[in-house]
Amino acid sequence: MAKKKTKIGVGIIGCGNISQAYFNGAKAFEVLEMVACADIKPSVARAKAAENGCQFQTVKQLLANKDVDMVINLTLPAVHAEVSLAALKAGKHVHGEKPLAVHLEDGQAVLELAAKKGLLVGSAPDTFLGAGLQTCRKLVDDGWMGRVVGGTAFMMSRGPESWHPNPAFFYLEGAGPMFDMGPYYMTALVHLLGPVKRVSAITTRAFRERIATCKEHFGEMLPVEVPTHCSGALEFHSGAVVSVTISFDVHKHSHSPIELYGTEGSLRVPDPNTFGGPVELFTPTTNAWQPQALSHGYADNMRSIGAADMAYAILGKRTHRASGDLAYHVLEIMHAFEKSSDTKKHVMIKSKPTQPTALPLGLIHGRLDP
Repeated sequence: MAKKKTKIGVGIIGCGNISQAYFNGAKAFEVLEMVACADIKPSVARAKAAENGCQFQTVKQLLANKDVDMVINLTLPAVHAEVSLAALKAGKHVHGEKPLAVHLEDGQAVLELAAKKGLLVGSAPDTFLGAGLQTCRKLVDDGWMGRVVGGTAFMMSRGPESWHPNPAFFYLEGAGPMFDMGPYYMTALVHLLGPVKRVSAITTRAFRERIATCKEHFGEMLPVEVPTHCSGALEFHSGAVVSVTISFDVHKHSHSPIELYGTEGSLRVPDPNTFGGPVELFTPTTNAWQPQALSHGYADNMRSIGAADMAYAILGKRTHRASGDLAYHVLEIMHAFEKSSDTKKHVMIKSKPTQPTALPLGLIHGRLDP
């Protein structure tokens, strides 16, 4: 009898800024075995391989590697779909950085090929699997707020050109504040409230060009091709309505990242770009915001937790949480902001994924199944 497989071999394609967080996170989960990494710049991949004790390979070699069961796709957004399709054609499961793709049709192509080949697709963000947002989910599910009727979500900053070593792509197609940061907020909201029914929005851009002030590109002019201030409302199938503003045009603000308002109380949700807290609950009984103890683990930076959850799904033939269907729904929501603004109409969201299941309580660190 063949020995039952207990680990999923992983190959990382794209060894840029975010990759080390994925390498570090993967080491925390016994179900993941880091096999190889590749990058368009061989020297970069070679250094990451040496740092993390895995094989350096070209992309072609990695996709042909029989020990690689899953590809973690950390390439630039413009080639997310291209790389994911290549991995699926090679018979590999794929977990990618956000967004799933730049264009809806490319995202659909990824999902269709995966279904045809019997493979799984997953996508960041997976921060909703962390302690903060899982605690919020438990408070919502357990009825501490009653029925959620509304909420707000704010991600507003001055943009990354002052600190990021390669800021130009943030203002090109497939990026901007909505496609760069929006996935964290949209995914968190769908995790907490279920799928979105329709979107109404207005988008603008404050500048046609922006000036880089990071040391690597100081003084360079950056063309702006995408909206940089997006405001709108999401209506969920649950009936909740959430006001959203995602912007790279704001110097300073004092809003909470996400707040939810229910018939029996209100909830302050932590920054969905993080895995931890703080979480605060207001009810008429306490008549004050009360800090909540985190009910779940994984409060630190745990990139790769979504890949690990998908690995358990592959081995146990169950549904994974940071799924391609969820990522496609988020992609459709984000596209709907500009579409609604351009057409001056509500945009109905066609996709309707199943709300991700909450993580169970009491998990052993490093495992995502009881």
